[in-house]
Amino acid sequence: MPYVFLALAISSEICATVSMKYSEGFTRLLPSIVVVVGYVFSFAMLSQALKQVPVSTAYAIWSGAGTAVVAAIGFVFLGEGLNTMKVVGIALIIAGVVALNLGGASH
Repeated sequence: MPYVFLALAISSEICATVSMKYSEGFTRLLPSIVVVVGYVFSFAMLSQALKQVPVSTAYAIWSGAGTAVVAAIGFVFLGEGLNTMKVVGIALIIAGVVALNLGGASH
């Protein structure tokens, strides 16, 4: 169940971040509401996941997945440019998340 909470947190964070683009500096009401509600829900779900998932693992997955997916949305739907350095950067983020998860828990 904690990974369901984490998936909900990631999905909500992605929605809120993309909505921030459409809020036009918080001058458009509906996207601005989606940003606030999305981040509040995301943090609520992340806090539930943290009851059973180590913070280093949960935060790495939450931030890494969010970053990679938002970047992909930017490339595919928002007309943002894509180059080799951006692809390498996203690959490094994913590799870092994998490395943290393979490292296991230490005390």
